Amino acid sequence: MTLPLVPADLGLLVEGRTLIDVRAPVEFAQGSLPGAVNLPLMNNDERHRVGIAYKESGQDAAIALGERLVSGEVKQARIDAWRNQLASTPDAIIYCFRGGLRSQIAQRWLMESGIERPRIEGGWKAMRQGLCARIDEAASQPMLVVGGLTGCAKTAIVQALDNGLDLEGCARHKGSAFGRHPLIAPSQIDFEHDMGRRLLGLHGPMVLEDESRHIGAANIPLAFWRGMEVAPRIRVEMPLDWRLNQIHKDYIDDLWTVYRQQFGEVLGWKLMRKQLSSALGRLKKRLGSARLARLERLQALAFREHQAGNRQAHEAWLAPLLTEYYDPMYRYQLEKHGEREFLHVGDWDSCLDFARHWSQQRAAAS
Repeated sequence: MTLPLVPADLGLLVEGRTLIDVRAPVEFAQGSLPGAVNLPLMNNDERHRVGIAYKESGQDAAIALGERLVSGEVKQARIDAWRNQLASTPDAIIYCFRGGLRSQIAQRWLMESGIERPRIEGGWKAMRQGLCARIDEAASQPMLVVGGLTGCAKTAIVQALDNGLDLEGCARHKGSAFGRHPLIAPSQIDFEHDMGRRLLGLHGPMVLEDESRHIGAANIPLAFWRGMEVAPRIRVEMPLDWRLNQIHKDYIDDLWTVYRQQFGEVLGWKLMRKQLSSALGRLKKRLGSARLARLERLQALAFREHQAGNRQAHEAWLAPLLTEYYDPMYRYQLEKHGEREFLHVGDWDSCLDFARHWSQQRAAAS
C-alpha cells in the first residue's frame, strides 16, 4: 500500500490548509502548526505507555502495545474523528512529529475506510525548522521600529500597514504589566510559529513596534531581536489626554468586551477586576508602598463607579499610572540606550505617513 506524501512546504500555511495533527494532546499543547486541529492517534496515557514499552522492549513491542490499546471501538472512534474532519475540510493534510509511524497508521486506516489523504514529509519537525529559518532570515530584512510613550497607539500604526508585523498579536499580550490577554497565551513554540507564518508574506521592508525581548510569556528569537535592536526608529508623540483615552480603550473597554464575550457578565467582571488589580499589585517594587496603596484605592473606587455607569472613573488611576510609572520607565530606557537617533518624531498620523513612505522607498531600492 503506497501512502502519499507532500513536501514540508510552508506554502501550505500561506494557503491556509487545514492540517490534522495526530500527535497526543500533550504534544499539541506544547506547540502545533498554524491551522492545525488535534485529532490524535493516541491519547496522552496511551502515548506514555507505548513510550515506556519502546524504551524497555523496543519498537516491535511498542507497536504491538499500541495496536492493543487503540483497537475495536477506540480505533473506530479515532477513524470517525478523522473522517468527520475530512468531510468539512476534504483537502486537509495529516502530520505527526516526524511524518513517520503515527501519521502513516492514520493514513492506512483512512485508506482502508475509503479515504486517501497525504501526510507531510518530515512532519511537524520539518515544518518547524522551515518556520524558524524564516524568522532567522527575516532578521536581516529592512526594519523600521515604532517607539513612543505608552498610549500612543503604536500597535495601531503597525496594524494599519500591509508590511506591519504585530508581535504583540502573535504573543496575545500588549507587552506591558497590564497587557495580558483574557485568552490563554500561546506557548513559546506557537508564538514562534505564528510569527514565522506572518513573516511568510513579508519579504521586503517591515514595520514593527519597539518591544523588549520578552512579550508576556513569549521571547522574541534572538537573531530577530538583534535585528530590531539596530534597526532605524521613529517616535510617536501624543498629548497626555489623547494617550489616556487610548489606554482607557485598551485596558478597560476592549478588555471588558473580551471578558464579557468569553465568560459572561458576572464571571467576566470578576476576572477582569482580578486581572487589573493583580497587575497593579505587581508594580509595588517600582511604585513603592504609598503610591501603590493610593492607586489601589483609586482603582477600587473606579470599579464601583464603573458598575454604577461611570466608565470614566478609571482615569483617576490610569492617569497617574501613565505619569508615575510608564512615562518614567520609557524615558529611563531611552537614557539607558544613549541618545538614540530617530528618523522621525511626530504625532500618530505623521508617523503612519512616514512609515508608509519609508516602506515604499526601501521596497523600491531593493
